[in-house]
Formats: sequence, C-alpha cells, structure tokens
Amino acid sequence: MFAVLLLLCLSATVRDSSSLNLNFGANNVIDIFAVSDNDIANNTIVTDDDPPPHNQAARMARYITHTSNWGAMATVAVREPIVGFPFANIFSLSDGPVDQSSGTPYMYISPWEVSAQDLRQNNQTSITMSLAQGNYCSKMNYDPEDPRCAHIILTGTFVKLTRESEEGQFAKKSLFSRHPIMPEWPEDHGWFFAKLDIKNILVLDFFGGAITVPLEEYFNAEPK
Repeated sequence: MFAVLLLLCLSATVRDSSSLNLNFGANNVIDIFAVSDNDIANNTIVTDDDPPPHNQAARMARYITHTSNWGAMATVAVREPIVGFPFANIFSLSDGPVDQSSGTPYMYISPWEVSAQDLRQNNQTSITMSLAQGNYCSKMNYDPEDPRCAHIILTGTFVKLTRESEEGQFAKKSLFSRHPIMPEWPEDHGWFFAKLDIKNILVLDFFGGAITVPLEEYFNAEPK
C-alpha cells in the first residue's frame, strides 16, 4: 500500500512553536501530521443498520454523530485576507467507542493548525456531519444534498479537557479506539483532548426544512 502524506500546512503565520500558547484552553485545533491509507479504514462505523426513521429527529442526530468518524468544523476567520469570513476545516471525531455513544463530539487537538487562530479569539463553532460520509446515501441513490441523505449541524463552544479528568480519559478512549493512528502523531505538537459543548442541534433528514432538536431529547435518545 502506498503512503499518503497529508501535510496540512495551512497556517498563515510562521510555524514557530514558541509563539503558540499551548494553554489557550477552549480555543485550540489540529495541524500537521502524516497518515497512510491503512490508518483509517472507513469514514464511519461499519454497520448494516439503516438510520432511524426521519420522524425521529433526535435519534437521527445521535445516529449520525456516533457513526461519523470525522466532520467539518466552521469558525470565523481572523486572518487576512479573509477576516470575518466563514472558514471550514475537517477534523477527526468520536463521541465514544463503537458500543458506547455519548452524543458529545470529542477531538484530539494541536494548536499548530489554522483554525486555532480563529478559535483563540472566538471559540464558538459549528460541526456538520452527514449520512453521505457512509454508504447509506449511495445505496439509496440519494445525492448528498438530498434532504433524505440526512445531515446535522451541532453548534456550541469548543472546550479543552484536562487529560487526567474522567471526561479527558473517556475522550482518549473514544478517539484512540476509533482512530488508532492518533497515539503515533508527533509528541512535540502539544496534542490535547477537546469537545464541542453543544448548545443547538439542527437536523435535516426529510423534505420540509430543518428541525431543531432539544438538547435533553438529543442526549436521551438511543443512536441505534
């Protein structure tokens, strides 16, 4: 198998780790790392189950969150020449091991990443995930923009976790079990665990427009 080198050299400033604050709390994200095509086997958890019915929006949201191994995170850019523009970036995610969904997206983050510059000034963010990341939509011949190819938008604040805390250890278990290459990422990049503290949930899974799912309903729903 050939190796695919992913150099995410997106920072608009000079890469000098001495100029980066590794402790800016809720405002950090990822940077440069290399993976091979063996490192991530699938975009989503392998499952033969179809998603929940479209009239069960909370379950649909939990299902998509749990089965997605990555998502697109949007921030507000602070860098010239795109200050104030929306900026989207891809991040590996996990809400728990395969058999233990929490509903909270966790990330393994380094401050050596372009989105970190945005989050330093504004840690409000949104993450979107879609059934199009798996096989269901192609199986049903749904275009990714078809409402039946459901997607969700989770909006909230980006929060750094203390590695030794109970939640920090759960984040580690969640991410390393689903992204086994992560422990091999460069040790000098200041990696830490973080989460999205969800404040709003939008689900588009059928015709008629997006639905806002109450937080309590979302966290009480079963993703299966």
